[in-house]
This record gives sequence, structure tokens and C-alpha cells, in this order.
Amino acid sequence: MNLVCLDMEGVLTPEIWIALAEETGIRELRRTTKEEPDYDKLMRGRLAILKEHGIGLPGIQKVIGTVEPLPGAKEFLTELRSFAQTVVLSDTFEEFAMPLIQKLGNPTIFCNSLEVADNGEITGYRMRAAHSKLSTVKALQSVGIETIAAGDSFNDLEMIEASKAGFLFRTTDAIRKAYPHIPSFTEYGELLSAIRGALQKEGHFHSKQTDKTVK
Repeated sequence: MNLVCLDMEGVLTPEIWIALAEETGIRELRRTTKEEPDYDKLMRGRLAILKEHGIGLPGIQKVIGTVEPLPGAKEFLTELRSFAQTVVLSDTFEEFAMPLIQKLGNPTIFCNSLEVADNGEITGYRMRAAHSKLSTVKALQSVGIETIAAGDSFNDLEMIEASKAGFLFRTTDAIRKAYPHIPSFTEYGELLSAIRGALQKEGHFHSKQTDKTVK
């Protein structure tokens, strides 16, 4: 059995933190996992900024309510799910993700959770597991499920490289140049074709076996 594992932000939806940065004018919130590989460092910095500016969960959820999936994302996901079992693996938080997941047709999502005080202040966060995306694909593989993974950021690389096939989607030039062995795409049609091809291949193969990059 095969399971397609997709990142959410940057692949299916805009980056939530960038949307918040644009709404609040706080430029520091624009930094994401495309630029910062240390997720704990990134989140500690984000929480400090939120505290400094008095921004709580209700304010963030109000912004998220205005965010729509990326153009074509719902159609891409609908077509993908017509021929492949699919799960969204994200380092976002359920308190952020659920409105967007509903707009995408309610695919299954595995993500993290926030620690929130009674006054709405976000005081911390809880990861499902260390290296949660890699841990998830390894767990799936341990029960006989092959994974095909796609993402755009540093925190997606482990699950991409651990899967039988993996792809980058709308990533940065820096990541693409640092990982030239991972096929990289910018259009949903290209990604669908690559996933179809991976599903049709017999046996095991690894993303490092190809250095072809589609731009």
C-alpha cells in the first residue's frame, strides 16, 4: 500500500505566519521553515513576538479565517485523492489548521497543538513527536505502508528523503540548489504526474536516484 504525505503551508495553503505578518505589519513574523531549519528556535521567536505585541490565539484565528487555499490546491487535492490515499503532515497546529482543512475538503491531517492560557495568550506548543514528519513516515513504513512525500521547506526534507519517492514543490532557490537530487516542481499538474509515476513504479526507489529537476 502507498500513502501520499503532503505538507500543508506552501503546498496547499499560504503560510499562516506570513498572512499574520501582513495583517499586523510585523516583518519578523514572515520568517518560516523555508528560511529557518531549527523549528524550535523559530517557534520560540514567534511566541516571543506575539507576547511582545499582545497578540493571542483569537486574533490569529481571525486572520486565518480570511485565508483561502492556494489557487488550484483544492482541485489538485481532489484529483490526487481520487487515485491515491493521502494525508497532510504539517508542523502547524490544529488551532490554526482546521478552518483551512475544511476549505480543502477535510483531508486527514496530522499536526501539533498549542498551549493557550485562559486569556488567549499562546504560552507554548506541543509537538506530536520529535522530527514529527520523519517519525510519521517511519511509523507508516514499519507497518508495510510505502510513502511518497512532497513539501517545500527544510522541515519537509527528512520525510521526503525517507520516502520511496519525494518531491519539492514551490521551494526556495537555496533549498533546490542544496538538494539537486530531489525533483522540484512549481505547478500542481507536474506534481500530480510525478506522484502518478511514482505509484506506477514497481519495487522501491529513492528520490536520490534522480537528479532531474522540473522548473
